[in-house]
Amino acid sequence: MSLTIDVARRVLEACKQRANELRSPVSIAIVDAGGHLVLVERMMAPYGWATTQISIAKATTAVMFNQSTDAVAQWGSAIPGFASSMSEMSQGKFIMAAGGWPIRLNGATIGGIGISGGNAPGRDDDIARAGIAALEPRQPAPAYAPPRSAALQPAPAYPSSPVPQPAPVPQPAPVPVEQAPAVGTNNLNLDQELKSQEDPYGEGPSASDQYSEK
Repeated sequence: MSLTIDVARRVLEACKQRANELRSPVSIAIVDAGGHLVLVERMMAPYGWATTQISIAKATTAVMFNQSTDAVAQWGSAIPGFASSMSEMSQGKFIMAAGGWPIRLNGATIGGIGISGGNAPGRDDDIARAGIAALEPRQPAPAYAPPRSAALQPAPAYPSSPVPQPAPVPQPAPVPVEQAPAVGTNNLNLDQELKSQEDPYGEGPSASDQYSEK
């Protein structure tokens, strides 16, 4: 697997975007797995021409040892004469300073990237790692799943609350119904009333009978 120009441009653009975010114009160099230059850009043109050569040296050193130039500087500084001998062997394309990383794709090293000219400590390494991150596959967001413990537990049962009953409506007291007197009783009372009118004194013959001629 080799480093294509499209992949190199993707890494380069990611580095430039990060450099603009940090307001730190730098030189960016990308080499293939053999250390041959593929792309280089100097954002601070026409100044900072030295940073171009330094960025190429960082990219080459990262590919040469298949690790970051910061890691090479940590263990290489303990070896006397290591830096000078490696620089001579690589014709000046070796340096022990942070800002260089190998470019890996699907587990294989296909090139290297070098950044130089950062205006603050750690800027070169930050920008280089932004270019490496552009090749990392994006993981899809996991679908939500309830916790296993919550899925296995049954739902708690709660006692049902009694259903409220409507208040009873008060019923009116029954009105007593007067019973009508029997028909025979009405006639008897009427006869008695007529007789009392005829005989106001209630007994004996009427006054007209007393003076009637016999």
